[in-house]
Amino acid sequence: MLTVSHRALHILAALVWYVGGTVLLIKGCGFLLEAKFIQPDKHWPWSAAIVALLLGGIKAKFLFSKSCRKNLVRIAALDQPKLWQLFRPVFFLLLLLMILIGAALSYFAHGNYPFLLGIATLDLTIAIALLGSSYVFWQQSD
Repeated sequence: MLTVSHRALHILAALVWYVGGTVLLIKGCGFLLEAKFIQPDKHWPWSAAIVALLLGGIKAKFLFSKSCRKNLVRIAALDQPKLWQLFRPVFFLLLLLMILIGAALSYFAHGNYPFLLGIATLDLTIAIALLGSSYVFWQQSD
């Protein structure tokens, strides 16, 4: 029942990584643009983007890449992989929690310059980490 290949799970896991990274990248850039609109003479949005790029790169290299590798090893060890096994069940719970918290923070950020910059930096950091670590899915692929 819904048994898939190991390669299919690798591709689906990578797709989740790319979708999450892309959504957060778009959302983060939108917040930076909103902050720039509120205070066009300030250069803080550029600073926030640079900080996010640096922190995201560090997270990609040392945290998210490791997580990708562990997940791929776990997938490879599955005897008859099922569609829902692309991540551990706790990942899906944490993902739901992160989405809900992110939505709440985004709601409260609108119109608040410092909060916009903070949420933009957070979103962009995670986006860069997700997108930057996604190469692992293709290195470790079957």
